Parts: sequence; structure tokens; C-alpha cells
Amino acid sequence: MSARDLAAPYPCVTTADGADDAVRLLVAHSLPALLVLDTNGMPRAVVPVSQLVRQLVPDAAVEDPLRAAVLRDEHSAQQFAGLVGLTVAEWLPRHGFRAQCVGPDATVARIAEVMARKRTPLVPVIEPVDDDGVRMLGVVSADAVLHHLLAASSDTGTTGTPPRAPRPRPAAQHDPQLFLRSSAQGS
Repeated sequence: MSARDLAAPYPCVTTADGADDAVRLLVAHSLPALLVLDTNGMPRAVVPVSQLVRQLVPDAAVEDPLRAAVLRDEHSAQQFAGLVGLTVAEWLPRHGFRAQCVGPDATVARIAEVMARKRTPLVPVIEPVDDDGVRMLGVVSADAVLHHLLAASSDTGTTGTPPRAPRPRPAAQHDPQLFLRSSAQGS
């Protein structure tokens, strides 16, 4: 299966959009990352949500977890309020999140390699349209890669049984003391 087959539409923002609107988009769609397009509609950045949350935490708290422990939620709310009036380009982390695109014929293995190397849950798929132009076909998500690999493994019989999702257990069934007991026994 190729990138063209796995590519799907994905909500995105441009560098000129408001940073607060970008956060609202992430929350409204429960997205794993923010896809940022430049003014020409080409992928510029893919930023995992965890790194955007990091933008709302003061540097001193990230460097010293004890400081983070004493910060009040009001501080983070003030940080979010500070996004109003900023563009996505002004708010984004400066380094390390440039979009790594693949062509429409990229294999699942190639897409997975990009995801692993760049630590990104999304890979934009682009294709040439003119002598010097390109267009974005869509985005391949880590979920789509895993779905494809799971389906492929059941088709080839490598798992022995059809894929079946595990039954989720309610949080109330988990024993919070289990970890403590296991840790105490191990020391």
C-alpha cells in the first residue's frame, strides 16, 4: 500500500491563523498534532500536542519539576490567555518540527521510518502537479499506519487469529496500591 492510498484529509491551520484558534481546533477534533501550512498551502510544521502544551509551561518549570509542582492552574490559564493576538507562526516552537513530507508512492515502511525518526504522528503526502509546483494530497497518521499493519498481519496469517481489540477496563478496576506493593517487594 502506498502513501497515496493511506493519505486522508486532516484539519490544519496556516502560519497566519490565530494561535488560540489553533488550540481550539486541536481540542475540538482531539488531534494528536497540529498541522501547519504556509501561505501557499504547503506543509510547514507538524507539532505534537505534547510540545504545544509545553509552550504553555514556563521554561523554569520545565527545567525544575519542583517549580512545576507548586504552579497553580491559573498560571497556565494566563499563559493560554496570552495566545490571543499571536499568530501560529509566532507561537510555534522554533526548532525541530519542520514537516517531513513523502511522495505518493512512499511505502508504509518509509512512512513509519519518518514517523519514528522525526517523532511525529503525522506525515504529509505531496505530489508534483506542474513543472515546479506541488500539492498536498493529505496526511498519513500513525493510526492509519498501525491499522494497515494490523490488517496486513491478519491477511497473511502471521497472528494466527483475526485482530481483536482488547476490552478496556474501567479505571475503577485498577488497584492503585498494586504498583506500590510491587515496588516494595522488589526492593
